[in-house]
Amino acid sequence: MKPDRAVVLAHGAGSDRNAPALVAVAEALDAAGIPSLRFDFPYRRAGRRAPDRPPVLLEAVREAAAELAQRTGLPPDRLVLGGRSMGGRYCSLAVGDPEDPLPALGLLLLGYPLHPAGKPDSLRVGHFPRLDVPVLFVSGDRDALAGKADLQHWVATIPGPVTFHWLAGADHGYRVPKSLGRSRTSRSVPSAGCVSTGPSGSTP
Repeated sequence: MKPDRAVVLAHGAGSDRNAPALVAVAEALDAAGIPSLRFDFPYRRAGRRAPDRPPVLLEAVREAAAELAQRTGLPPDRLVLGGRSMGGRYCSLAVGDPEDPLPALGLLLLGYPLHPAGKPDSLRVGHFPRLDVPVLFVSGDRDALAGKADLQHWVATIPGPVTFHWLAGADHGYRVPKSLGRSRTSRSVPSAGCVSTGPSGSTP
């Protein structure tokens, strides 16, 4: 049976398409019969460490969405766009583009970086009021780049339906400290149910 949706997964600034969280989400989606596409931004394909300029990142998101739509035969508005940290942020920026918004079924934001490290006043929320699709935030409740109260406060400016899935004890990299019963390097990952039912928390 043809799937009714598919998911684009973009990586964070310091990682690539094989980041553990992206692989875990892709596996959960596959188990639910939902196709996904993990992709590398151009700077990673070129072997560079520094991210591309914003226009290049945004165009890469659009190209990945077009590729997944072509692969699956789904219209653009049946694609969920998202990813880890920077990748999810640029997916949201593409959907919230004031001149040419990218169609989407919803957004899956895994560790949204509300602000750069150490710069809590440099908020990345200007496009939030233009996000009129369902959005699922999957964040650690110890995320130094998006405190729980601050994220909830600014997400209130999003007109589309918003759902939170909090990873207990996890930081921005989904790491959980030994003091909470796990080794310092262990990671929480979103559950299969969390990622497979769609950003709105239900199957549209």
